[in-house]
Amino acid sequence: MAALQIQELLKPANIEVSRRQALDKLNSWNSRDIASLAAVVDSARTQRDSLQSSLAESERNLDALIAETRTSVSEHLHSAQELSLLRHSLADELSSLTSELVSSMSDDQRTPTLLEDIESMHRNLKELESIKAYVQVVQQALKLSESAVEEIRTVNPISVSKYESLQVFVSSVTTTCSQVSEVTGQLNGGLRLVSYLEELEERTWSNMRDALSAVLLSVLEKLQWPMLVNFFSASEEDRKAFQMAFLDLLRLQEIGERMHTSTKAKSEKDGLYPIQALVQPISLRFKYHFEGSRQTNRLDKPEWYFTHILDASHKHRPFMEDVVQKLLSTTKYRDINAWAEFTYSLLPILARHLRKSMPSLLPHPPLLAHTIYQALSFDAAMKEEGFSLAGTMAGRYAEDKAWEGISEVVLGRKAWFEHWVEGERQFALDQYHEIIGSPDAWLIADDDTSSEESPAVNRELRPTNSARRLKSLVEQVTDRYTPIPQFSQRARFLIHVQLPLLEMYHGRIASSLDAFETLSSTLVRAVPGALSGDGRDKGRLTSGVEGVMRLCKALVSAKFVSDAMEVWGEDVFFLELWAEINRRASLRVRAETHPALPDPKDMSTEAPDGTIFEELIQQYEKLVSRAEDIIVQQVYGEVEGTLKAHLLSQGEPSPDPSASNIVISPTLLPALSLLSSHLSFLERTLPHGTVLSIYRHVAARLSTHILQRTILYRGHHRLTLEEGKVIHGECRLWVETCRQALGSIGTSSKGRVEAPWRRLLEAGQTIGAEGERWDGIVQASFGPMKDSAWEARMAELVDGTELSREEVCMIAKTRTDCDH
Repeated sequence: MAALQIQELLKPANIEVSRRQALDKLNSWNSRDIASLAAVVDSARTQRDSLQSSLAESERNLDALIAETRTSVSEHLHSAQELSLLRHSLADELSSLTSELVSSMSDDQRTPTLLEDIESMHRNLKELESIKAYVQVVQQALKLSESAVEEIRTVNPISVSKYESLQVFVSSVTTTCSQVSEVTGQLNGGLRLVSYLEELEERTWSNMRDALSAVLLSVLEKLQWPMLVNFFSASEEDRKAFQMAFLDLLRLQEIGERMHTSTKAKSEKDGLYPIQALVQPISLRFKYHFEGSRQTNRLDKPEWYFTHILDASHKHRPFMEDVVQKLLSTTKYRDINAWAEFTYSLLPILARHLRKSMPSLLPHPPLLAHTIYQALSFDAAMKEEGFSLAGTMAGRYAEDKAWEGISEVVLGRKAWFEHWVEGERQFALDQYHEIIGSPDAWLIADDDTSSEESPAVNRELRPTNSARRLKSLVEQVTDRYTPIPQFSQRARFLIHVQLPLLEMYHGRIASSLDAFETLSSTLVRAVPGALSGDGRDKGRLTSGVEGVMRLCKALVSAKFVSDAMEVWGEDVFFLELWAEINRRASLRVRAETHPALPDPKDMSTEAPDGTIFEELIQQYEKLVSRAEDIIVQQVYGEVEGTLKAHLLSQGEPSPDPSASNIVISPTLLPALSLLSSHLSFLERTLPHGTVLSIYRHVAARLSTHILQRTILYRGHHRLTLEEGKVIHGECRLWVETCRQALGSIGTSSKGRVEAPWRRLLEAGQTIGAEGERWDGIVQASFGPMKDSAWEARMAELVDGTELSREEVCMIAKTRTDCDH
């Protein structure tokens, strides 16, 4: 169909023409033909619907045809372009090939000359001759190799004459190639041939060993190996066959050691041939269970394959010691321990599996840590069994008979070890943040489980939950790396995993004390959710028992961790590590750069002083002392502030007291109550030694303050006897209040309770003295009595000599009845 026709058909219908034709058609109908007109209309409607459906389908087909046509055109265009490029490429290549075929000796670009063809064929002939010689050498070597393997299989007793011929042939070819290379100066071809022949020689020997190993394995199948072998219940024929096959392999190994002494250095990886053959079925079973698609091949269960090898070593130990060891005793390998050699031959199975598993373990730190832990446990179990390199073929050539362990496969590779350390560090940090972020992190524990776990820790010390959990976390980390054999790896674990935990906890407590001192805030600002408040008034949080409670939490946390570090430092594990750090220069350099470790000294022979945690202990003890000082200042400051109202009312008249009934001023009671509350809380919360230390400082400062403000520097108002008795009663009341508040401490240590108040008590006894006692004090203090006699006299009158003579005189002058 022509394009013009298509365009004509695609034009829309003329509505006016259609309407006019329809109107003419309708006008031509009679009114009596209405029924037939309706039928025609219905038919037209049906035809219209059919045409519209056909039109829609045609439009869809048209769109599909257009898309298909465009795709086809694009493909044809692309193919045409490619063919054009290919044509040009072929033209260029043809031109290049044509130019190469033209003789280089002719100037008119003709075909190669006859002489050039002859020279080319001559070169090809020489190359073919050299290749023929090369192939003949290889063919002869392969024949000798096959003959050597066949000889070891068929000749009994074993013979290696064919292998010796192969050795001689390889040696002669090596010598010839060396001589030719010296003459021609061409080395590559000769070296490739020599290396191939040397590899063939080694492969031939390996095939000979495999041939005899196959004989031994066929006998072992009859003995149900690798199942548990009851050798002495087997038939005589099977036992003799096993012994003969076993000894044949040993004789082959003896021959090999004699023949290879000058050409092949001994390697500590070379084990006894027959024992390596015994390991092959175990290796196949291991692959079946742990390297296939069975359910036993699970990354999260490394203990399964470690136990499998450990069980194989333990299960076959009687067979090795009772049967194999006797066979070895009749040969030159009598110094080899059969069980140790067998166990050492099993280890490459584990090493190969670990290396194969590492790419899958590295993205999962928990699985990697679990695998390493199982490897360390396996090493410990093997050492408990008595395994070492002594008595093995590897031990013959090893200077150090100690076995590094299968864990060295992972720990010995720096990248894998660093990956493990980083995973352990991140896990420890997550645990630490979880401990610190716990809602009850800074609540003081009610139980004493931590002290039961570590008897050396102060049992009176009730730590916070965070301190106790931190101690458990650090000990957990210690347990993780205690089995590591290398001291350098232990030091890295200590520096990068353990010490940061202790440093962060120290920093958290220190920042809390800074906030309490400088910002007048609670410890919660530095320890969210712990030593905390909940938006209440800051003054309430830093004052009273509640404020001291927050300081006590910091104190007991630091003290508990400090005591724990003292116990850890005396542990054999950390003592050995600290001694090794001081002995090795590389570890000393690493320790010197870390501020949390003491400065190590070069002590290669003597044991180092101190412990590895000495520096951190000092830092934590400074926190303890600082917290104690803040508590002392807090308690003293609050009591002194509450006491101001009482001191200001000293000049007011008081009711007449009698000797037997001293009336205490109501303004004194708040200060006594506050001091009693603080001391009672401290006695319930802190160890007795710490409570006594804080109490001595607080009481000493209060005693001095009361003595100065109440008696020594009270102003111009002089005291009557009755007022002096009141002051004396108040002094005794301070001591009695402290004794009652300290509970068991006050009951058992009466002298310690009174010690800080003795100056105030003496002053009270002096100011409240009457009668002969008062006269004696005045005469002794103001009279001509010498100081030594005065001290003895005052000891009789006031039960002490804490005050100086000048101070007693000042106190006496405050009485109205003193004339001096």
